Amino acid sequence: MPNARVLRDIKARNIVKANEVLRRAYLYVARNETLSPQVRHQAQLQLNTFGKYTRPTTVKNRCTESGRGRGIISEFALCRVCDL
Repeated sequence: MPNARVLRDIKARNIVKANEVLRRAYLYVARNETLSPQVRHQAQLQLNTFGKYTRPTTVKNRCTESGRGRGIISEFALCRVCDL
């Protein structure tokens, strides 16, 4: 059974994937300097309403066995300490 860190990472991955397109659209509008400041401000306000796990930076590669966050071998999603 995966530990809490792994479950939290899986949850974050699923939520990021579900909100990726809408979030990127709002980011594009908020950063587009050719648009009016009011439109950009509204896009920024919409970005602020997104939850914590919608940001891609909350996703971290973790070992699927131990939940360790360092020394991960990407091909297997295992850390260097766990047996391959």
